[in-house]
Amino acid sequence: MSTGPGADSAPVHKPATTRGGGKARRGTFSSLSIRNYRLFFTGAIVSNTGTWMARITQDWLVLSLTGSAAAVGITTALQFLPMLLFGLYGGVIADRYPKRRLLLVSQAALGLCGLALAALTLSGQVQVWHVYLIAFLLGMVTVVDNPARQSFVSEMVGPDQLRNAVSLNSANFQSARLVGPAVAGVLIAGVGSGWAFLINGLSFLAPLAALWLMRTSELHKVERAPRGKGQLREGLRYVAGRPDLIWPIALVGFIGTFGFNFPIWLTAFSEEVFHVGAGTYGFLNTLMAAGSLAGALLAARRGTTRLRMLVIAAGVFGVLEIMAALSPSFWLFALLLVPIGMIGLTVNITANSAVQMATDPAMRGRVMSLYMMVFAGGTPIGAPLLGWVTDTYGARVGFATGGLVSLAAAAVIGLVLARIGNLKVAMAWRHGHPSVRFVPRVAPRRLATAA
Repeated sequence: MSTGPGADSAPVHKPATTRGGGKARRGTFSSLSIRNYRLFFTGAIVSNTGTWMARITQDWLVLSLTGSAAAVGITTALQFLPMLLFGLYGGVIADRYPKRRLLLVSQAALGLCGLALAALTLSGQVQVWHVYLIAFLLGMVTVVDNPARQSFVSEMVGPDQLRNAVSLNSANFQSARLVGPAVAGVLIAGVGSGWAFLINGLSFLAPLAALWLMRTSELHKVERAPRGKGQLREGLRYVAGRPDLIWPIALVGFIGTFGFNFPIWLTAFSEEVFHVGAGTYGFLNTLMAAGSLAGALLAARRGTTRLRMLVIAAGVFGVLEIMAALSPSFWLFALLLVPIGMIGLTVNITANSAVQMATDPAMRGRVMSLYMMVFAGGTPIGAPLLGWVTDTYGARVGFATGGLVSLAAAAVIGLVLARIGNLKVAMAWRHGHPSVRFVPRVAPRRLATAA
């Protein structure tokens, strides 16, 4: 399926049908009626909870070992550096080999990384370079795991349920984010960081079991790319010739690089601005997760994906980050994290589903690897930079910088999309509040001249 190039374009939806030819279910949780996806979803929520526990614990451990927000940024950067360096090759691998088999290997490797960090921490031998090394190894595994996992969703549910399944995946991840940080905060304060890492490592048994129990006969067949030269260049040329792909990817690249550095900002605000402990840091992450979950569930109910919504949501996201950075009180800052999480997830899901649904199945692994490389691979650039800004000029300036870049990117790319689609921005008041829309340009009428 393909979308038009304009900012107001949306994927064309055919009437939804099941593999048996009947009418497919519609609704917030319609994808869960498919057995293979239900197994995938159940396994993922267990491992996602462990992953969020490990993320929060890792950030707090690095801050405890070094006392530096920049060190937290370096850890985050090392975890995403492989995506920047090798992400496109991960997409080629995902298109070439069976994705279920790739995921069995990658999920096992992620679990082993978690167990290694648990052993180091529980033994009392952990040093900051150990955390750096394991973060980099996690990133190397993610190079293959991310595009394989993203594109495997379409094989489980088919094109008609793809948007719903993408939204539910995000809801799954954010549901775990509600639980993981809170549990991590309790474990860090009560028994130490090592136990959180141990639970994370063991949590990967759940997705491994889910993948093993799937019925391969019920997967939607996708033609795999044969081994050959030039597949990476082919993927890049494909995206370069599609404005409806390249501009959403560019926008999430700016948002991901500069606007999603929450491990740096929340640790800095907790330590330097509001002077709270690990438990409250976990609480702040939980508030953001609550907003993200709401955003994911709302996205699951929507039947269309519009680039107009992506641009507007990205602009609102930047404004909210600036407001949070300037918040004079803890509770105002905390409350603003809820809509920040909701709008941030709206940006991510809208871009993700728009790109997937506009991409030919045989190219999906390479396109999604480019998407993830741009979205997450920019972190090695943005995290150390904004970590330095935060350390040098303070947490408020660091957070506001991320918001300003996100807002500027939304404005510029929105204007580019409007120009490509021969649209213009129209502002009006509707029901007592401002409304921003992209509307077609009307060519000026030519005046008739007398003969």
